[in-house]
Amino acid sequence: MGEPSGWYQAGVGGSLAELYERDLVPAIFGPWVKDLLAAADVRPGARVLDVACGTGVVARAAAPRVGPTGAVVGLDLSPAMLAAAAALPSVAGAPIAWQAGNALALPFADRSFDVVVCQQGLQFFPDRLAAMREMRRVLAPGGRVALAVWRPIAHSPGFAVLADALDRHIGPGLLTGPFSLGDAAELRTLLEQAGFHDVTIRAATKTLRFPSVETFVARYVAATPLAEPVGQVDEPARAALVADVRAGLAPYLDGDELAFPIENHLVAASVGSAA
Repeated sequence: MGEPSGWYQAGVGGSLAELYERDLVPAIFGPWVKDLLAAADVRPGARVLDVACGTGVVARAAAPRVGPTGAVVGLDLSPAMLAAAAALPSVAGAPIAWQAGNALALPFADRSFDVVVCQQGLQFFPDRLAAMREMRRVLAPGGRVALAVWRPIAHSPGFAVLADALDRHIGPGLLTGPFSLGDAAELRTLLEQAGFHDVTIRAATKTLRFPSVETFVARYVAATPLAEPVGQVDEPARAALVADVRAGLAPYLDGDELAFPIENHLVAASVGSAA
């Protein structure tokens, strides 16, 4: 993918991975990390695997929790994301190993970890059940998995409005992926079919904040695969996109500032002690 161009690039330079870390992690993903690690019950000395780690926000938060006697591995399919993760300042606690690999065939021995976490990755895997079975395979007896998966897009008005505007002005179905595993029953079935026990699924809500509608659209587009299709349309189409999002999100504006709710499924499950 080429670098973002046009209206949404102004003042936002860098690679997709750098933009993801700078603009999306603090605004969208970072606020959920503490909840995810709490669901995983991460303790001192634990060996933690962060699957689809991106630029490593969950792995970096896990390192101080497990301390110097623990271990943390961040795994991602994207070398660019891993390079951005490795370039960030080190954190206290366990050293973090950044590992390239596929969630459908984890490059680790059986029973290598005590905890596996995955934030907003499962819905993108081409074979979700295979990924869950791999997570179970690498967990030691008594180990735990914790997932964060967005609830249906209707529970996030900001992204629902953006999705509708993208459908009208850019192309159909461009924002379905992140919200494609929002059904709690489907999530539960996946984990149970993969052999997990004691599955709990809790809905949680947070408020996402951006300085303006334009900032929300620009930052999200530029730091995701949406950059390519949005970059291919003309300026009037991009202007219409922003205008529609601004109109649709008017109830969530306080002056220029935009604040809207988004809902997550926080999922936790365990491997039996005799696994």
